[in-house]
Amino acid sequence: MEQIKGFKNSWILTEKGLVKTNLLIENGKIAKIGDFECDGLVELDSDRIVIPGFIDQHIHGAAGSDAMDGTVEDLSKIACALAKEGTTAFLATTMTQSPENIDKALTAVKEYIECSPESGAEILGVHLEGPFISKDFIGAQPLEYVAEPNVDVFKHYEEVSGNNIKLVSMAVEVEGAESLVSYLASKGIVASIGHSNAKYADVEKAIKAGASNVTHTYNAQKPIHHREVGTVGSAMLFDSLACEAICDGIHLSGPAIKLLWKNKPADKFILITDAMRAKHMPDGVSELGGQVVIVKNGEARLENGTLAGSVLRMNNAVKNVMNFLDTDLETTVKYASVNPAKNLGVFDKMGSIAEGKLANLVVVDKDVNVYQTIRCGKVVFEK
Repeated sequence: MEQIKGFKNSWILTEKGLVKTNLLIENGKIAKIGDFECDGLVELDSDRIVIPGFIDQHIHGAAGSDAMDGTVEDLSKIACALAKEGTTAFLATTMTQSPENIDKALTAVKEYIECSPESGAEILGVHLEGPFISKDFIGAQPLEYVAEPNVDVFKHYEEVSGNNIKLVSMAVEVEGAESLVSYLASKGIVASIGHSNAKYADVEKAIKAGASNVTHTYNAQKPIHHREVGTVGSAMLFDSLACEAICDGIHLSGPAIKLLWKNKPADKFILITDAMRAKHMPDGVSELGGQVVIVKNGEARLENGTLAGSVLRMNNAVKNVMNFLDTDLETTVKYASVNPAKNLGVFDKMGSIAEGKLANLVVVDKDVNVYQTIRCGKVVFEK
C-alpha cells in the first residue's frame, strides 16, 4: 500500500473550517497543518477536497459478505469495500441469531482486530444489534432468536468478543433491560434504544440508567402519536440521545430526516448505512440472517416486503442529506465523522482533521464522489 506524505496548496476540511493549506503526515498521523515547506506533498486539483474519513457505527456487510458469516476473510471483504465509499472506521454489526452464530461472529471480530490488518477500513469493534430486542418491532430479524436482556448472557458475549463490543441495540422496555443498560454504561459501552416498543416513560427511565443512542431512528420502533410520543418522539425530545438515521430516501423520507435533524443538537445527528451484504453488488437475490432478501433499484427487502437493511454507501448518505436538508459539505460531513467519533469515544484520535490525529482522510469532489481513501497515512482505496 502506498504511503502518502501529505498535501500542499489543497482544499482541506479542518476543524477550523475549509481552508486551502498544506498537510503533512508522519507515522500515520497528521503532523502539521498550515503554511510550511516540504518536498513530496501532493497538490490536488482545485475541485478536490480532503475531508475526514467516515465512521459507520451501524453496518452489517458489503461485497457479498456479512459480519454474521463469522470469518476474518468476510470481515476483510467488508472493510475493503467500505474504503471505496470513504469509510475509514466502522463497527461490525451483528443481528439477532442463535447464541452459537453470535459467538462465531464475535470470535471472528476478535481475531480480526488482533491481526490488525492495514487494508480497508478499521474495525473499531462490534455493534451488537440483538438478540435483546422487542418481538413487536423485530424488523428484518428472525423472531425465534429474540431474547430478554440479560447481564450474564451479555458478559458471555463480551468475553467472546475480547471486550470489543462498543454499542448494543436493545428494547429498553423489556424486563431486565434497566440492569443491562446500567451495566453497559458502567463499562463505557453505548446503550442504544432500538427495535423497541418503548414509550416516553420507558425512554426516560433508560436514559437515567445510561442509554445514550437511538438505533436507526424511526425504523423498527414505536412511532410518534399525539397521546403517546413513543420511541420516535422521545428520540427527538431528549437532547442527550444521539440519533442514527439511514438517509437513503427509502427508509426515511426527506421531511422525516428534516424533522429529526431540526429536533436534535448539531452533534447528536449521526449518519449510518445499516447496509447488508448486497452493498457493492448487482441487484438480485441476497441473504440476511438466513432469510431471502430481494435487492432491486437500491432497495433490499424480505420476501414479505419488510425492509432488510440497505445497500447505501456512506458518501451517498452525505450527498443525500445535503440535498434533503440543503446543507453544505462542511456541515454535513460532521454527521458521518465528528458525531460518530464523539458518540463512540474515539474523537481524540479520529473523526476530524487536526494535528496529532490519525491520518484518516478522504479526497472527494463537491458531489462527494470518492477519489482516494487514506487510513493512517496509507492509501486503502484509489479510483
